[in-house]
Amino acid sequence: MFPKELPSPAPGLLPQAVGRDRGPEGGWGVVLEREAKSSPLLDSQEVIQDFQASVLQVSDSPYDEQVAAQMPTVHYEMPNGYNTDYGAERLRIPEGLFDPSNVKGLSGNTMLGVGHVVTTSIGMCDIDIRPGLYGSVIVTGGNTLLQGFTDRLNRELSQKTPPSMRLKLIASNSTMERKFSPWIGGSILASLVRRKGPGLVLRPIPQPPPPPLTGTKRPKSAPSLQGSGGGTSMERLRGLLQRAQQLSPQRSQNIYKRVEGPHQGRLEEEEEDREEGAELPVHFCPMELKGPDSPGSRAGLPNLIPWAAAGRRAAPYLVLTALLIFTGAFLLGYVAFRRSCQACGDSLLVVSEDVNYELGLDSRQGTLYWSDLQAMFLRLLGEGRLEDTIRETSLRQRMAGSPGMAALAQDVVAALSRQKLDHVWTDTHYVGLQFPDLAHPNTLRWLDETGRAGEQLPLEDPDAYCPYSATGNATGKLVYAHYGRPEDLQGLRARGVELTDSLLLVRVGVTSFAQKVASAQDFGAKGVLIYPDPADFSQDPHKPSLSSHRAVYGHVHLGTGDPYTPGFPSFNQTQFPPVASSGLPSIPAQPISADIAFRLLRKLKGPVAPQEWQGRLPGSPYRLGPGPGLHLEVNNHRTSTPISNIFGCIEGLAEPDHYVVIGAQRDAWGPGAAKSAVGTGILLELVRTFSSMVSNGFRPRRSLLFISWDGGDFGSVGSTEWLEGYLSVLHLKAVAYVSLDNAVLGDDKFHAKTSPLLISLIENILKQVDSPNHSGQTLYEQVVFTNPSWDAEVIRPLPMDSSAYSFTAFAGVPAVEFSFLEDDPAYPFLHTKEDTYENLHKMLQGRLPAVAQAVAQLAGQLLIRLSHDHLLPFDFGRYGDVVLRHIGSLNEFSGDLKARGLTLQWVYSARGDYIRAAEKLRKEIYSSEERDERLMRMYNVRIMRVEYYLLSQYVSPADFPFRHIFLGHGDHTLGALLDHLQLLRSNSSGASPKLSQALGFQESRFRRQLALLTWTLQGAANALGGDVWNIDNNF
Repeated sequence: MFPKELPSPAPGLLPQAVGRDRGPEGGWGVVLEREAKSSPLLDSQEVIQDFQASVLQVSDSPYDEQVAAQMPTVHYEMPNGYNTDYGAERLRIPEGLFDPSNVKGLSGNTMLGVGHVVTTSIGMCDIDIRPGLYGSVIVTGGNTLLQGFTDRLNRELSQKTPPSMRLKLIASNSTMERKFSPWIGGSILASLVRRKGPGLVLRPIPQPPPPPLTGTKRPKSAPSLQGSGGGTSMERLRGLLQRAQQLSPQRSQNIYKRVEGPHQGRLEEEEEDREEGAELPVHFCPMELKGPDSPGSRAGLPNLIPWAAAGRRAAPYLVLTALLIFTGAFLLGYVAFRRSCQACGDSLLVVSEDVNYELGLDSRQGTLYWSDLQAMFLRLLGEGRLEDTIRETSLRQRMAGSPGMAALAQDVVAALSRQKLDHVWTDTHYVGLQFPDLAHPNTLRWLDETGRAGEQLPLEDPDAYCPYSATGNATGKLVYAHYGRPEDLQGLRARGVELTDSLLLVRVGVTSFAQKVASAQDFGAKGVLIYPDPADFSQDPHKPSLSSHRAVYGHVHLGTGDPYTPGFPSFNQTQFPPVASSGLPSIPAQPISADIAFRLLRKLKGPVAPQEWQGRLPGSPYRLGPGPGLHLEVNNHRTSTPISNIFGCIEGLAEPDHYVVIGAQRDAWGPGAAKSAVGTGILLELVRTFSSMVSNGFRPRRSLLFISWDGGDFGSVGSTEWLEGYLSVLHLKAVAYVSLDNAVLGDDKFHAKTSPLLISLIENILKQVDSPNHSGQTLYEQVVFTNPSWDAEVIRPLPMDSSAYSFTAFAGVPAVEFSFLEDDPAYPFLHTKEDTYENLHKMLQGRLPAVAQAVAQLAGQLLIRLSHDHLLPFDFGRYGDVVLRHIGSLNEFSGDLKARGLTLQWVYSARGDYIRAAEKLRKEIYSSEERDERLMRMYNVRIMRVEYYLLSQYVSPADFPFRHIFLGHGDHTLGALLDHLQLLRSNSSGASPKLSQALGFQESRFRRQLALLTWTLQGAANALGGDVWNIDNNF
């Protein structure tokens, strides 16, 4: 690529590149030039080359003055005794290779850096050959020997290379080969090809050998001087060739000798036989490369290249020999490929499910089986510092949009850049986030007898608030509503408690804040107050408990992502229509502490609450109300805030365009030890571990994409905005998503909130991960010891407040989120200012590192299986069982429907078609050849899109973003159909207005719901079976 050294023949350029004086009369380049002229024993080019090898270094990233100022200095002494220390100049001088704007007098707009040269050159070529060019970038030439050159070039090209291309740099470890391979390659080409017409002419240059360089001192650790020209370099090359010829076994050689006399300048060929061990005479003639002469000057010119005739005679033989070698190598490679189970060479690792060797598997060294790969992963994972990373992250202030978050994002990018990843980048979104107004804090006041706001109740945790709450004032009488679920509110209405125009007091837990507020709004309430009741948390005196002065934080948007740009990605501050998400509430909400809730409950009158509604606040039994009037004022304000998602990628070997995604939330409202610090720590450790595995030779079949999300505490804003930006292609690229959020909230039991497609794989992984608190047992054995039906104990549906939910319900990508929990009630400090590392460590009684390590093992082995199995380990028939379970609930209403002339036969038929399609695909896979890469890829594409097929294509993503018929929200879902059927038997007078629709059961609505559900399921069955849609299906 760069056959010559730094531009030493023009030393005047060097002080300009330096940028500041270092010598008595200007820059160091001037010193070198002056000292060279003052000493007959000194060659300035040799000194500059020696300086380059001993002192200069290429920066890891674009030149930064502050970073360069901290660079350790290197002492260098000139041959005449002049010496000094060099610091920032070490980085600034070679920076001109990558950024010519750093060289004074040169315009960065007209000259390109190394990275731009490569990408521009490839971009000018035909699009069909670009992948091959990106996959074979050869690094050669003297400048490439600069310390750090190859790493910097690889980093720059990785950022510029299109994601669909696989970048590979080829750089020899041999110094001599790197320096002289351009000339060697040129000489070989010139000897094989005779160019007709004007061309290059070789002419001898009389040049006496230069005197040896003496007196130069350099650091002991500096590499030896390697010149690119001159007598010294030729003498070294002569010695290398002499030693190579002495080792050659050939007895007869062609020698090209220089002819003296009248035909000086010509070369002739002679055949010489030499005896074993005889020294071969070598004659060197320094050559000069000149351009073509004019036609007139070529008349009568003696033939200066008589060896071209010999090259022409030998060319056919060389071509035939090359063809024979190529054919033999191709056949040998083909046979090796067919016999090695897709192991191309010793360096390519292949994972087999079975520990024992099977017929047809290559048993030679280099094949890696599952047990070996698993052992490598566990060994490298154990070398990390997971506990320290969790502690350090929890100590940092990292609210979305804050300076602390910006600093943490830079540190995470730097941590990923230090690993062996193919790409590291960030995506910035400008989203609407809601924050408290410090000048006008939220308030809660009693109402006096005249209905005016009176005494103010102190909000003991003023920083706690509900993002996306409606702003303004709400006045009404207080009613205690338990957890604020629809059934709780229906129970209050059945007891004669009026909910319209009231303020509801509800407890934290069971449902999300957004669901509580949405239910209250449906039943006509004016506002909601949310408090943590001690009854919902552990009463163990040996474990820490939540202070009664603390409130719990939580957003109230019934959805995910930026609610002010629903359905659209918030890139580059793009202007959108003034539309808001339908999930935004129209009533205000505010979290309060248990102390304030106690003061409110004491004022309540009315009937005593049911026993299961009673809490643990002191005083008289809880009453339902109504109570005295309250005035709630919420003054939160919306701010356009930049958030940054950080990505790191390890490209796959066989299917690089298919990604297995793993992510963790990075931001937190408070310390967020359990909320996001544990997930961030595990994510960084997995990046380090898989990077080390790549360094040890492992390469996954599919790409691994590690993501650190921002804006998670506001409703998975970062992850949803990214999904919205790539919604049209994500189902073609993403294989699965693994979430590390809320991973450690205890250690007694284990839950996996997941898509049904991953259940069988999770079962397999649980059998291979040791329990963190039951010695000698696997996680699977721990689970079945409690409940033989392991999936009933472990598997849970994906909740909306999980980042994994949007991947499945919105984008159609199977996802999973793991959580270790306590047997007692929930972890009390989540979403509070007391979610610290110390409290989490005390809650787990010192077992936090072991539990976090178990999560990392579980997630890591899941990633290995998803990224490296030939066939994706998805149980695509599982959704047939899901439909079958729901059919049991539907059958309860078959009699009522029959009386109305309606039937559910369509659903039964579609479910049967899905089961048959899954079985057909399973048989096709079983009878196919696993080594057929094309066939395996075709099957994998069909399997990985099963989740996407369950997104209803008959509703708009803008109106119904969660289109999944089992996990989504809207009339197209199975859940909505069941709720509607409930109206056939229930009295709609107790239901919410939204649920009852004022008319109860509606036949037209039922028919539409049934059609949306049935045709989506039937489409999934046809797509899974690979058949064209058949309009003659029997339903």
